[in-house]
Amino acid sequence: MRLRFSILVTLAAMAAAAVAGFSVAAPNGPRLLAQNSGTIAVDVELVLAVDVSYSMDPDEQQLQREGYIAAITSREFMLALRQGMHGKVAVTYFEWAGIHHQQIIVPWRLIDGPESADGFAADIQRARYTRASRTSISGALLFGAPLFDGSGYRGIRRVIDVSGDGVNNNGPLVDLTRDEVVAKGITINGLPIMLKRPTSATMDIENLDVYYEDCVIGGPGAFVIPIKERDQFKEAIRSKLVLEVAGRQPPRRVVPAAAASPRISCAIGERLWQQRWGN
Repeated sequence: MRLRFSILVTLAAMAAAAVAGFSVAAPNGPRLLAQNSGTIAVDVELVLAVDVSYSMDPDEQQLQREGYIAAITSREFMLALRQGMHGKVAVTYFEWAGIHHQQIIVPWRLIDGPESADGFAADIQRARYTRASRTSISGALLFGAPLFDGSGYRGIRRVIDVSGDGVNNNGPLVDLTRDEVVAKGITINGLPIMLKRPTSATMDIENLDVYYEDCVIGGPGAFVIPIKERDQFKEAIRSKLVLEVAGRQPPRRVVPAAAASPRISCAIGERLWQQRWGN
């Protein structure tokens, strides 16, 4: 029987504030990560993939950026960084919407202390805001996976961190794409944003966190942190980045899944789009 992990994580044990609602994917991950051609050894190569589709209103976009800026420059992030084998990570930040809209905001950057973290955060802050149509999580994954090949770094772990407020409705099926990316030795974590009540106009779903658990995340130790309140943004993003940099398995409560198949259809976004627009 497939297992799904529902998690309550207390970052007090990791020098951070508590955030509830974590879920962790079963560690039935791929083969060991192969060495890439990078020359600088780091603890993790981290791709931050951030949703800028039209369903993200300007206020949410601002909160999202501010959350990453605050997280990367936080004391908790620095503490996690120093606990690593190398004491440094490589990070890149891009924004995505439909299958043909991905834009790198900050290219690969080494973060090894407060000064480099401040520089990375400043580059996020000064970037112009953009929005675009459709939601292609699969497109974000397909864009993010090859970025590791040219990063110039050699990470112990490779992680794609996807944040968004909707289901995949454009591009390849998300679960098949997830499996393809995970097979390359990449872990996918998720930050589903669940601030609005779903309506037929937005084509959102009620249990976006479950969709992310079953259809988006994957790889050893993959987890989901849902955001259901606006005041959770900064704390949740900080918690997620601390876990990713530290590379630790948080405490978890194991809950057997009701069935081997996903609890929500991984093609629900495509079906909702077709029902509304007929294509």
